[in-house]
Amino acid sequence: MLKQSLCIVFLLAGISIFAQEKKNNERLEKANFRVQIFKKTNNSEIKLAKPDPEFRDKLPISAQIGDSSRIVLKDLPRAASIDSLWRKELTNSDLFERMQRNIQDQDYEEVVYDALPTDTLKARLAKLNARTPFNIEYNPILESVIKSYLKRDKQNLERLMALSTYYFPLFEQELDKYDIPLEIKYLAIIESALNPRAKSRVGATGLWQFMFTTGKMHGLDVSSYVDERMDPARATEAAAEYLASLYKVFGDWDLVLASYNSGPGNVSKAIRRSGGSTDYWTLRRYLPRETAGYVPAFLATLYLFEYAQEHHFQPKNPDIVFFETDTIQVKQLLTFDQISKVTGVDKSMLEFLNPSYKLDIIPYVEDEKYVVRLPRPATGKFVNNEDAIYNFAEKDLANSEKELPKYVETEDRIRYRVKPGDYLGRIAERYGVGVSSLRNWNNLRSNNIRVGQYLTIYPRKPVTGQVASGNQKSSNKSDPKTYTVKQGDSLWSISRKFPGVTVQNLQSWNDVNSNSLKPGMKLKVSRG
Repeated sequence: MLKQSLCIVFLLAGISIFAQEKKNNERLEKANFRVQIFKKTNNSEIKLAKPDPEFRDKLPISAQIGDSSRIVLKDLPRAASIDSLWRKELTNSDLFERMQRNIQDQDYEEVVYDALPTDTLKARLAKLNARTPFNIEYNPILESVIKSYLKRDKQNLERLMALSTYYFPLFEQELDKYDIPLEIKYLAIIESALNPRAKSRVGATGLWQFMFTTGKMHGLDVSSYVDERMDPARATEAAAEYLASLYKVFGDWDLVLASYNSGPGNVSKAIRRSGGSTDYWTLRRYLPRETAGYVPAFLATLYLFEYAQEHHFQPKNPDIVFFETDTIQVKQLLTFDQISKVTGVDKSMLEFLNPSYKLDIIPYVEDEKYVVRLPRPATGKFVNNEDAIYNFAEKDLANSEKELPKYVETEDRIRYRVKPGDYLGRIAERYGVGVSSLRNWNNLRSNNIRVGQYLTIYPRKPVTGQVASGNQKSSNKSDPKTYTVKQGDSLWSISRKFPGVTVQNLQSWNDVNSNSLKPGMKLKVSRG
């Protein structure tokens, strides 16, 4: 018995010694890891067989860039927790298309919906009418629209309410600047179903559905890389400016809504045809059919959002809102993939926050201020590591085999002649649009097209020539483009003028360095 007891004691002591040695080894590994990361002086690659996750997740961005096995940061719980379905809402066109069909096809017949008695509706509309500048008095047409939405579109309205929690703070901020009623924020729901990439059959684009020329008038530019009509902040400011100017003309917000949709000319014609009336419900019969349904749709939406709780709407709320994001002006061309790698912000989140960049690329153009919008936790990391991020991006572009398109101002629309072998899917892919959009723009009842037929296209992809990046061969070998050096130029500043061209490219193509640049010198800015 004594022998057995002694054996057990020695066995336990051995286990204890082994466990202590193992614990000491683990501590040593952790200490070694700290020394390697934070006291590392050479340029050798960090390689650990069993890295301690406690410290790996706290690597600085500069270390993340150097360690290809560990790119994504783990300290962005808000970005990581946002439902993937919520992100897809931004580029989902079915809400926009459904909203447009509802407005155009509304029959205004009486709708039976017992959960909302007419007397209750009248009382609620009276309360709204008393506190808004809009004419929200009871009307059988308005009742029909409200009840049809409640009966057939409750789920879609909940989706719109979820999206509104992100966009409405931005809208309210801009509307307040121009002394515009905050209820106008509901106009963006009617215009685009809160889809910043929405494009109508006639080419109106963005949250506020600006046509190309109207957008230009209000400072919204369109290029091969960027469509500022899709930029939520810039487009909202332009819309507020435009709405304020319409109110100066009409002095009535109902007429402002009608003119925003159909144009001031159509509203002034309706006033003349009505004998001079400025009451919307009197003018309605003289307005285009779409506009006739437009104001009732707006008023119905206003009612349903204001009384959402009474109608038991239960929208999903996102974990991020507009004021939990911030912008950083870019200093050189960056791709969403590069930004995602170095900040840990998911690419789908970048697309959500930055819808105006058509190719998932933020260009750098002199005299333009292009920004990237990020969740606030990521903006500090980006600013504190800008040099490392831009160096990483430059090397990544130099090693890339993909060509980048030239930065060019684009036209609103093009006329395309169908060639042998063309079909709608191929044409749609070439110009970055949907087949359904092609059909709508050209009043096609099917996908059948014929050689020689002309199609109207509002392209989203650039259709110009290409500029080589990195070591990619240019198709313009025999005629390389040149740039004349100006006073104060450097290889860095010159490379920023030509997307896809790096300092290394300029040095290789011209056998120069920054110290040898002189005003008047001609430099190749493409391979040839």
